[in-house]
Amino acid sequence: MLNYQKQSQPLRVPTTDGKLIEEHFGLAASGQRQFSLAHMVAPPGWSEPFQQPEFDELTIMVAGRKRVEIDGEEITLQAGESLLVSRGARVRYSNPFDEPAEYWSVCMPAFSPEGVNRCC
Repeated sequence: MLNYQKQSQPLRVPTTDGKLIEEHFGLAASGQRQFSLAHMVAPPGWSEPFQQPEFDELTIMVAGRKRVEIDGEEITLQAGESLLVSRGARVRYSNPFDEPAEYWSVCMPAFSPEGVNRCC
């Protein structure tokens, strides 16, 4: 049994909003339940509905900017910055800026469509 897993071909998650999602580890890509790791690129003008996820989410910005609305507060993340949003927070992610937003996301436990709880 190997004590490591190398990911050379992340799972490209199909989207309808132009966002690139490449899951390296997680439920969809590797069956990993403890965490998920995904590379994402959100195009200019992208946004998603509010959610109250059942997982903590860590975002690490690589390029561009991303707006995050958390429990009524608005934060703009820039390249080189990171943010931890705790499970249960009312959160919405968007890219209202003119350039793509490239980032990595770590969810603990792993992201699942059922656990994201899109809402109000």
